[in-house]
Amino acid sequence: MAAAGKTARGLRRVPVYEPPRQEPPREGKRPVRRRKMKYKVFSLGQGMDMPLFLLIIVLLAIGLVMLFSASYAYAYYNEGSSYAYISRQAMFAGAGVMFMLLISTFDYHHYHKFAWIVLGIAIALLGLVLVFKAAGLKQFAPNEGTAYRWLQFGPVSFQPSELAKFAVILIFAHLISQNLDKMNTFRYGVAPFVLILGAVGGLIFLENHLSATLIILVLGAILMFVGGTQPRWFVLGGIVLGAALLYMLLGGDSYQSSRVDIWLDPWSEELDPDLTWQTRQSLYAIGSGGFLGVGLGQSRQKYLWLPEPQNDFIFAVICEELGMLGALVIMVLFGLLVWRGVYVSLHARDKFGMLLGLGITFQVGLQAVLNICVVTNTIPNTGIALPFFSYGGTALMVLLAEMGVLLNISRSSNVEKS
Repeated sequence: MAAAGKTARGLRRVPVYEPPRQEPPREGKRPVRRRKMKYKVFSLGQGMDMPLFLLIIVLLAIGLVMLFSASYAYAYYNEGSSYAYISRQAMFAGAGVMFMLLISTFDYHHYHKFAWIVLGIAIALLGLVLVFKAAGLKQFAPNEGTAYRWLQFGPVSFQPSELAKFAVILIFAHLISQNLDKMNTFRYGVAPFVLILGAVGGLIFLENHLSATLIILVLGAILMFVGGTQPRWFVLGGIVLGAALLYMLLGGDSYQSSRVDIWLDPWSEELDPDLTWQTRQSLYAIGSGGFLGVGLGQSRQKYLWLPEPQNDFIFAVICEELGMLGALVIMVLFGLLVWRGVYVSLHARDKFGMLLGLGITFQVGLQAVLNICVVTNTIPNTGIALPFFSYGGTALMVLLAEMGVLLNISRSSNVEKS
């Protein structure tokens, strides 16, 4: 080839074709082009997002410490052992972390196949709660007052609404990503989502679980808005939902309207003291903590004054023991978790990953905000757990599984689409 390319002086050089050669990367420098990788069922991608992972572990660790501090007196009185709640929660936490890491290696694109199956299972379990309730089988559907939110099978109990939240997020992400160019129509951008929200939200509302109903409705609205549903439908939906809430809270539902009365004046002598007791003790605990708190483990309200301090009102014990400063640190950690989750979701390689990540992130954020607002009496008591902190093994497992999905989205964000 070299000889064919030579010409005498003064003559025109005849071009000789040579295949283009790629220069090898210089030592110490990366090639400009990134190697394309195909997705596999189990793939580590380019590594999980470490800031997100560390935030999850830090919140989980602080949550376990505060759960033990808040629960040992109540556990000793009711269970006969100060370690009854923390030992179970720690066991579920350990299993949940391993489950989270395993799920973080499972390519989230395969969840497309399971969207309708997960939704069907969630609806069936929600319906089963109401069936057991109607049949009076409290051993399978225990109640707390007028609320029926749990399924109990031997030593295992769980709230189907926890699975229903993820099911709604998954099916919405699935449908929106498949109909992106049709989301501005009523048939594809409104009708299927209203039917799903009506079915799931209606079943949860019949269990007297208002907070979970509101979270699912808000999550659905957020995903529809991001997906491209026309704004006029949100205005109409907001008017209908607002009117329904006003009717229910201001007299249409005595159970919910009594919560509004407690919220407006928890110190009223005209109200039943049994109804206002929990809110009062929560405010006593928050006020006792001051700025720096009374010290870890030194809460007084947890000694059978604050009902079930290991559950929905654990944040009151946090405020009492760690003070406003400790409470602010925990709120900042939740804020950072939401920020990092949104960042990871917006850097996903497709719309499905973005919507799935945003739904999971906003679910955790909404639950944390609503719980803190309830504990501080900013909104009426709706009965909602604080993620990573409140007692509940199966709920923690579901939460950590969702975190695994979010971590997998972060792994895949650095993988080229093929």
